[in-house]
Amino acid sequence: MQDATIFEPHAVDPGASQASGEANATSPLEALDAKARREFNKLQKRLRRQVGNAIIDYGMIHEGDRVMVCLSGGKDSYTLLEILRNLQRNAPVNFSLVAVNLDQKQPGFPEHVLPEYLESTGVEYYILERDTYSVVKEKTPQGKTTCALCSRLRRGSLYGFAEEIGATKVALGHHREDILETLFLNMFFGGSLKAMPPKLLSDDGKNIVIRPLAYCREADIAEFARLMAFPIIPCNLCGSQPNLQRQVVKEMLAEWERKHPGRIESMFKAVTNVAPSQLADRELFDFAGLEARQARMRERRIDALDLSRNS
Repeated sequence: MQDATIFEPHAVDPGASQASGEANATSPLEALDAKARREFNKLQKRLRRQVGNAIIDYGMIHEGDRVMVCLSGGKDSYTLLEILRNLQRNAPVNFSLVAVNLDQKQPGFPEHVLPEYLESTGVEYYILERDTYSVVKEKTPQGKTTCALCSRLRRGSLYGFAEEIGATKVALGHHREDILETLFLNMFFGGSLKAMPPKLLSDDGKNIVIRPLAYCREADIAEFARLMAFPIIPCNLCGSQPNLQRQVVKEMLAEWERKHPGRIESMFKAVTNVAPSQLADRELFDFAGLEARQARMRERRIDALDLSRNS
């Protein structure tokens, strides 16, 4: 494991976050007073520290990695790209970034926004055009949510493209609350105890997916995106669906946090602190073999007692 200091954040001028491109002339950063700038610096450093810690804890990025950042146009993926760009400048390992946006051909999608933004940053990027919108609308029954099919098609397109451009890691912008929401969705509706791991190997073994924002609070990301004035593109395919299960779970978690501050933090710690013997999955723990284990422990205990008596 790399030393824990390798991704430590360094002091950065809050107005220099778009270093290789022109700063946004209308950025709210320019209007901040001294106190607000200090608060922004704290926020930025906190996000960098949390992303750096996640990278270290799960071995997400290594020497020579080509990291494909999936950029949707939402607050999370913009923040992910910006923080990785910042860490890249002082990381002890060399890695490259390439931003990829999947244009799903949604009606009214502002195709110019992301290319203009990425041109201003100087980041290598691709716009991948796939008409998954038509497929989702055609295959999803009336009144059903589009998320499951849309997600599968999006993942398939992006994972395949990662191979084409030689990306060794695929970085997604899921944050702490996304992970917990997925945990409860699977518990409530899927009958399984699983969430989103910070790092995983795709089913076909061809891609390693990383989630560097795993330790980051959604509220911090939203505030950072606001102050950075990222050109947010709303998702009109799924975001407007009524009674979305994920939205219901999101509201439930937010209500818990309002009533019991710190509960989200505690639940996330639980995801990283699993005791298989205290659950009931027969594949994860050998419950049937406990008697044999008990016998072995008793044998060792008897041997130890005999040795003490003989001495």
